[in-house]
Amino acid sequence: MRTRLTLAAAAVAAFAPVHAATPMSCAQLTKLHLSDSTVAITQARTVPAGPIPAAPFGPPATGTLPEYCRADGIIDSRTGRNGQSYAIGFAIALPKVWNGRFMFQGGGGLNGNIGAPFGAQAAGDSPGLARGFAVVSTDSGHHSNAVFDARFFEDQQAALDFLYQAVAKVTVVAKQIVSRYYGHAAAHSYFVGCSTGGREAMMMSQRFPRFFDGIVAGAPAMRTSFSNLGDRWVTIALNAIAPRDASGKLQGARALSDTDRKLIVNGILKACDAADGLEDGMIFNPTACGFDPASLQCSGAKSDSCLSAEQVGALKKGFAGPRDSMGRQVYPGFYYDTGIANGQGPIPGLLLAPSGPVDRVGGAASMDVDREESAASNAIAIAGDSNSWTNLSSFTAHDGKLLFYHGVSDPWFSAMDTVQYYDRLVADNGGADEVHHWSRLFLVPGMSHCGGGPAALDRFDMLTALVDWVEKGTAPDSVIATGRAFPGRSRPLCPYPQHAHYKGTGDSEQAANFECRN
Repeated sequence: MRTRLTLAAAAVAAFAPVHAATPMSCAQLTKLHLSDSTVAITQARTVPAGPIPAAPFGPPATGTLPEYCRADGIIDSRTGRNGQSYAIGFAIALPKVWNGRFMFQGGGGLNGNIGAPFGAQAAGDSPGLARGFAVVSTDSGHHSNAVFDARFFEDQQAALDFLYQAVAKVTVVAKQIVSRYYGHAAAHSYFVGCSTGGREAMMMSQRFPRFFDGIVAGAPAMRTSFSNLGDRWVTIALNAIAPRDASGKLQGARALSDTDRKLIVNGILKACDAADGLEDGMIFNPTACGFDPASLQCSGAKSDSCLSAEQVGALKKGFAGPRDSMGRQVYPGFYYDTGIANGQGPIPGLLLAPSGPVDRVGGAASMDVDREESAASNAIAIAGDSNSWTNLSSFTAHDGKLLFYHGVSDPWFSAMDTVQYYDRLVADNGGADEVHHWSRLFLVPGMSHCGGGPAALDRFDMLTALVDWVEKGTAPDSVIATGRAFPGRSRPLCPYPQHAHYKGTGDSEQAANFECRN
C-alpha cells in the first residue's frame, strides 16, 4: 500500500542523493511507481522540436524548443469538502538533450491550471526548456477555469496546498522523476516565478530552504490582502474627487482626464528623469525621485496645463499609502513612475483608478482602514505570508542564491513593499555587504506587473545571472534589459540601492555606456 507523502519526508527526499539508475523512456513514465507518495503519471508523450508558443500576456516568442518528453501527473487525489475532487496536478518537460539542471516554474493568480512547463519567465530570449533544463509546473492542488476563483479556500488542505505545500510536494516528485528518467539526479535546482510565483519562490527560500540552489522571486505577491487594500486606497482617493453622472453614480475614471494623466507623467519625468545622467523617458533612481504633485497645481482656474487642488491632494494621499486611525502605515505607498498612466495590458496603471484585478471598490469614496486591515489579517493571509520572515540562515548555509526583481510601475503589488522587505532582509542578516553575497534586488523602471509598460525595458535574463552565480560564483553586478517600448535600446538593471547612470559619453542607447552608481 502506498503511503501519503509527508512534508517531513519531502524535506529529506528533496535534497537526498539519488543513486544512478537505468534511464527510462518517455512511454515508461506512465508506469513509474514512487513508493513514498500517492503519485500517478496520467500521460507521457514525446513532443517534437518546434517553435516556442507565445505565452499569455507575454512578448512575442522567438526561437524553438527542443524535442522533449512531457509527463502529466497528479499527487494526492482525494475528495474534499462538499464532495469536491482535489489533486495536485503537475506537468514536467524532460528535454532529449538535458543540461543536468532542474527548474520549477512558478504559478500565477490563484493558480488552478497547469502552465506549459517552458520556464520562460525572466529568461530573456531563451526559456529554460530551450536551454536544456528539465522544467516542472503545477496547479497547486485545485482546478479552475478562472484565474481568480477562490472557492478552493473552503477546503483546508486545498488552501494549504496553494499557500505552500503543493510546491514542496511537486518538487520532491519532480526531482524523483528527473532522476529516474535520466538515470541520475540533477546537479543543480532552480526556482523562477513572478507574482504568485514570486511568493512561491520566497516561500521556498523561507520554509524549504534546502530544496533549491538558486531562486528568482519577481514582483512577489507577498501579502495580497494588503496589496489589494493599498490599491483600494489609491482608487478611493481618486473616487473622492470624481464627478457623478445624472443618476448620482460616481465616475471614478473621470477623476483625472487623459490630459491630466499625461501632464502628471510629464511632470514626473521633468522632476526625476535627468537624475540618472540622461533624459531618456525612464527613471532609474525611483527611490530618490522627489516629484511633488503640488508643482502641477493651478494658480487660478483649472485648465489642461495644471491640476486642481483637489486632484493634487488625491494624488498625494493615494500614493502615500494607507494609514490607520493611529497614523501607522498599513501598506507602503507607490513610486511615481512612467507607467502609472498605462492603459495597456490586463492591469491598468494606478491613475486609471483600478483597485487590483480581484477587488474593486465600485462607487465607494471612503474606506475604514482599521476595519480593512483587520479583515486583511485573516488566517489564510497569515499562513501564506512571506513578507514577515527574514531568517534565511539555512538557505544561505547551503550557499543558496536569491534574486528579486520588481517593476517600479507595478499597479498591484507596490515595488516599495519589496524594497522594504529587502531592507529588512539586509538588516536582519548582517548588513548589505553580507547579504550581497547571496541576494540582490533589481528594480525595473516603467515596468508593470511582471512585464509590460509603455516606457519599460522588460526583457531581461535573470536565469543566466542566477546560474552563473550559483555555479560559477559570479555575482550579478548588473543585468542587461531590452524591450519593445524602445527598439534598439539597452540598459543595465543594477542591484538596489544602485541605479544605472549614463557615463556622459558614448551611444546613449547602449548599456555599455552606463554604470551602476549608489
